[in-house]
Amino acid sequence: MTFVFSEKPIRIAGGEGVSLYDDEGNEYLDAGASYACTPIGHCHPAVVDAVQRQASELLFVQGSYPVDARDDALDALRAVAPDGLTNVWTCNSGTEANEAALKFARSATGCSKIVATTRAFHGRTLGALSATHKPAYREAFEPLVPGVEFVEYGDSDALEAAVDDETAAVIVEPIQGEGGINPAPEGYLASAREATEEAGAALVFDEIQTGLGRTGTFWASEGVVPDVLTTAKGLASGLPMGAALCADWIAEDAGSHGSTFAGGPVVAAAAEATLSTIVDEGLAANAADVGTHLRESLSRVGPVTEVRGRGLMLGIETRQPAGRVLPKLALSENVLALPASRRVVRLLPPLTLDHEDADGIVAAVASALGVEVET
Repeated sequence: MTFVFSEKPIRIAGGEGVSLYDDEGNEYLDAGASYACTPIGHCHPAVVDAVQRQASELLFVQGSYPVDARDDALDALRAVAPDGLTNVWTCNSGTEANEAALKFARSATGCSKIVATTRAFHGRTLGALSATHKPAYREAFEPLVPGVEFVEYGDSDALEAAVDDETAAVIVEPIQGEGGINPAPEGYLASAREATEEAGAALVFDEIQTGLGRTGTFWASEGVVPDVLTTAKGLASGLPMGAALCADWIAEDAGSHGSTFAGGPVVAAAAEATLSTIVDEGLAANAADVGTHLRESLSRVGPVTEVRGRGLMLGIETRQPAGRVLPKLALSENVLALPASRRVVRLLPPLTLDHEDADGIVAAVASALGVEVET
C-alpha cells in the first residue's frame, strides 16, 4: 500500500530537542520544527511524561464527557488567551480550527460573505481552502465554497472597502507563512478590527503558525484582540490538536458544530504540558532573543537579499529558488528547513533554539548558497 503523500529521501527514526535522527544515525538540526509542530523541541520530557501518564489512565472518551485532562488544557489556553477570548473550541488541526471559525462567524452574524487576503493560506479542507489564495492549492478542487472575496494583504483601504453589512468575517494571518513570511504592516490589524466592528462582522486571526510564542510574543497579534483566534500546529507538540478561542458573542450563537475526536484526553495532556513549558521556560522571550541574532546574522550572508519575519519565524529570500537550496541544506548540511514561495526559505525552529544552534543554521545556509559566513 502506498502512502498518499510526497515523501522526502530521509527516513526519520528519532528526535530530541532541536535534532532529528535518521535510520542510519545521522543527526539533523530541525530548523522547520516539522512545520512549527514541535515548539518545545522533539520528545520534550514534560510532554512524554504527560502523554504516558494519561495513556495509562484513559486513552479516549468522546468530548461530551468532561475529563480532567481537557479541563487542564482549556485552563492553560485561557491563561494565555487574549482578553475576552475565554471560550474554547478544540479540534484536530489548524484547518479544522479555521473551518470552525468561519462557521461560527456565519452563525453568529447571520451573514455569509468572507473577506480573505492575497497570498493567504488557511488550510486544505473545503471551507478553509476557499479562503486560501494560491491557485495551485485551489484549482483541482473547484468549485469551492462561494462568498469569499480576496483583497490585497496589507492594504487597509481595500479591506475597509470590502467589509460591508453582508460580511460574516475577515480572516487574516498577522504574519503570512505559506505566502512568503510577510508581516502585516503597522496598523493593518487595528484597521481590520475597526472595519469589522463597524460592520458587525467577526475578525478572525489565524495564528496557527504565528502563535505560541513563535514571533517573540505569545501571539503575533498582541495589542489587537480578534473575535476568534485560531491555533494549532505546536499546540500539543505535534499530536493532532487545534483550537478556536472565541469571544462571548461568537460562542453564544456558534450554531451546531461537532467533532468526534476533539479534545481527546491524551492530546489534551500533551497540550497542557506544551503550554506550561512555553510559559515556565520563557520560550517566547528566547524566540525574540535568538530570532534577532539569527535574523541579523543571516542578513550578512551575501546571496541573501532579504530576511523577513519576527522571532523564530523567518523567511530568507535568495537569488536561488528555494527548491534548489533546501535539498542542499538537508543532504549536505544536515539542516531541515521549509519553502515559503519560490525564492523564500522558511525557518520555524523549536523555540528552544540557542545562539550556537542559530550560528549553525547561518553557516549551513551560507554553505548551501556557495559562500562563507561574513563576520
